[in-house]
Amino acid sequence: MPHHALEIALTRPLSPAALHRAARVLPLASNHDATRLMALLSARTPHRAARRLRHRLGGQLPIDVITTHYPDADHRVLLNIAFPPAVHAVLKDAARRAAQTPERFVELALHRALAAYAAQETDRLDLAVRQLLAHANPAHLLSAVGHALPRLPESPTP
Repeated sequence: MPHHALEIALTRPLSPAALHRAARVLPLASNHDATRLMALLSARTPHRAARRLRHRLGGQLPIDVITTHYPDADHRVLLNIAFPPAVHAVLKDAARRAAQTPERFVELALHRALAAYAAQETDRLDLAVRQLLAHANPAHLLSAVGHALPRLPESPTP
């Protein structure tokens, strides 16, 4: 049976004791502040692995989202989200009105949100570059970017 690497995003950091208790149920790797965990589970499909993980650890951990760590052959990552009953009911109703499954409805909503974010980010960067070019020689700007790239921060600032 294949193994699936799953990442667990937690709603809050775990205490060392809570992490130790959970790791006795299932071997886990933690990031530096115990807000993200990795697990390796055997299952026929990533869906079953995520379901099995949530079943085994859902009562012990403040799980927000479970994702597959590696994309599948279609370059997609599985998201396993347990919505509260009220939110799930609203999603089911909206999906029914759109003649879609709740899973497809959430998938399309995520795609739209990511596309909108990408468009906004492109527009923001385009404006920033235009402002820089209005006050700088393009060759100097290119040189400055070349010097800055090796010293990028760990994550981009919004």
